[in-house]
Amino acid sequence: MDKITEKVKYFLEKYDLLDFEKPILIAFSGGYDSMCLLDILCKFRKNVIAIHLNHNWRGEESDAEEEKCRKFCARNGVEFYYEKLSSDIPKTETAARKARYDFFEKCAEKFSSNAVLTAHNANDNAETLIYRIAKGTGTKGLSGIAEHRGIFYRPLLEITREDIENYAYEHNLTPNNDSSNSDIKYKRNLIRKNILPQMEKINPHMLQALNSLSERARLDNEIIEEYTKSIIEPYKTSNFSEFSEALKSRLVYNLFVENNLDYDRLKIQRAIDFILENKDSKSGKTFSLSENLSLFVNTETIEIINTHKPHLPEIKIGKEGMYKLDNYIFIIEKSDGKIEKFPKDSELTAYVDLSAFKDLTLRGRKDGDIIKPLGCSGSQKLKKYLNEKKVPAHKKAEMLFLTSGNEILWAPSLGLSDKIKVGTKQTHVLKLIKNEMK
Repeated sequence: MDKITEKVKYFLEKYDLLDFEKPILIAFSGGYDSMCLLDILCKFRKNVIAIHLNHNWRGEESDAEEEKCRKFCARNGVEFYYEKLSSDIPKTETAARKARYDFFEKCAEKFSSNAVLTAHNANDNAETLIYRIAKGTGTKGLSGIAEHRGIFYRPLLEITREDIENYAYEHNLTPNNDSSNSDIKYKRNLIRKNILPQMEKINPHMLQALNSLSERARLDNEIIEEYTKSIIEPYKTSNFSEFSEALKSRLVYNLFVENNLDYDRLKIQRAIDFILENKDSKSGKTFSLSENLSLFVNTETIEIINTHKPHLPEIKIGKEGMYKLDNYIFIIEKSDGKIEKFPKDSELTAYVDLSAFKDLTLRGRKDGDIIKPLGCSGSQKLKKYLNEKKVPAHKKAEMLFLTSGNEILWAPSLGLSDKIKVGTKQTHVLKLIKNEMK
């Protein structure tokens, strides 16, 4: 068994992909890397599907490459699936990458698989590092291309392009040769053809040095992530204020990455400054980060919120039963009269007496809504009630209430109206639960 085949077999064993019951998808362009990977994969697996995206950039040449991929798969007994992009897609590296990964994820869903193999190699990783350094990356960016993230696996990441080309020659493979790979207007090609060769004049083993740097950065970042995950309530405002500047920066960076937000050092510092300036705000302040996302800070917490107002349903509750919403299920049941103990408001369950109310509606808040809080002699505006409960503005827009006209009878997680409290009898049990069937 040759060196590349051994490494791919070890990779498949490492991630339990040799005996993987579901189909394995391979991103198959027909180039040296993906043809080499597919050829090896066929030695160990039968249930393999080659997925090919025709970017439609080079007209007849792209179509010819697609046909060549189809024939290779037919000869090797591999299922072949392809799609062709519209000519309207911008011809940029960024647009092409997004289109590819959208296609891969779509295929994973179509074929009920959670393993997509891509053929990135050691040269790709080194070129990625150079690109990120030029753009101003941090230590996490120096980790390079991950060998496994989510549904994506990269078995060739430790194999050089030279070794892959030698494998193709030795096994009589005839890969596609994409003519656009020579066009240095694309930054990756510029790095591969011009910049990396210049760096190799300083260090002939530049490729190995860059991949070694990538591995050391990956290990260091694993230590950092392990530490940050061990912090109890890192986004509690009082805790955040006490952290070192380095840790504050890392935590905000993590918030940006988790929410797919663009970032640089200045944006992260502005976010930190905003947090510290508004940590004493009871009602909370927001700082816009994108069209729909904002940083929210109050005396209690720091979080990224969606500022797009949700469309809340308005459902008439005419009888007992289950009512399905987008994110929740509301249940109203007749009571058997037994109460072992009254639930806390946060449990989203309430024992109530609804004998005085017939017309019930589950909805969001409206102007003019009032509530008579449990234990109070008089009613007050819902707005005042929510402010007294210190409900942040963005949470108010997401809340559902059980109402009769403009009367709030139940504010889930907050409290009941005194008008439906259980006195001499209990008529119903109310529940609001996460909709796991969504």
